[in-house]
Amino acid sequence: MAYAAEFFSKVAAAAQQIDHAAIDLLAGDLAALRDAGGRLFFIGVGGSAGNCGHAVNDFRKLCDIESYAVTDNVSELTARTNDEGWNTVFAGWLRTSKLTSRDALFVLSVGGGDEERNISVNIIKAIELAGERSAKVFGVVGRDTGYAARHGDNVIKIPAIDPDLITPMSEAFQAVVWHCLVSHPMLKVNKTKW
Repeated sequence: MAYAAEFFSKVAAAAQQIDHAAIDLLAGDLAALRDAGGRLFFIGVGGSAGNCGHAVNDFRKLCDIESYAVTDNVSELTARTNDEGWNTVFAGWLRTSKLTSRDALFVLSVGGGDEERNISVNIIKAIELAGERSAKVFGVVGRDTGYAARHGDNVIKIPAIDPDLITPMSEAFQAVVWHCLVSHPMLKVNKTKW
C-alpha cells in the first residue's frame, strides 16, 4: 500500500474509534459554560499552540463563547517566559485574567503534560491552577496517560492507531474535534458563509 493510502486508512480508523459520546457531552459542557457567562481559555505548545488561535476564532465567531488563546499574545508570553520561566507562563497569564469557577481551560496537546519527564510543565501548572479555582478542564490530547487526560473533566483522547503518528494524528484531530464542536447544534448559533 502506498504511504498516503496507508496514512488515510489510519485516519479513518481513528475517526471511527474516537469517543463520539464524549464529544457530545463536551458540547453540552461548553453550552453550559456559555449559558453561565463563562470564558474559555485555550492552551497548547508547538503546533497545538497554533491550533489554539484558530479554535478561539471559531468558538467566538460561531458559538458566541468568549474565548482566548493564551499563546496569541507573544509579547506577554515571552516577557513571562523571560522573567518568570516557561513552566509557569500559562498559570501566570490565567491568574492575571482572573480565572474563576465559571470559566474553563481547554487543553490542546499531544501528550498533555508529564511531570516525571518534565514535559509541558506549563500545561500541568495551568491545570493545577484551574483545579484550585474550580474551573473545568477540557481538552483534546493524543495520550491517555498524560496529566491532562488524568486530571481533566472532559478530555477527548485521540486513538493511538500508530505509535509513529501520535503527533500528526493528535494535532490533526484537534482541529477535527473542535470543528465538530463548533458545528454542533448545541453550540453553533451563527451561520458560516460557506
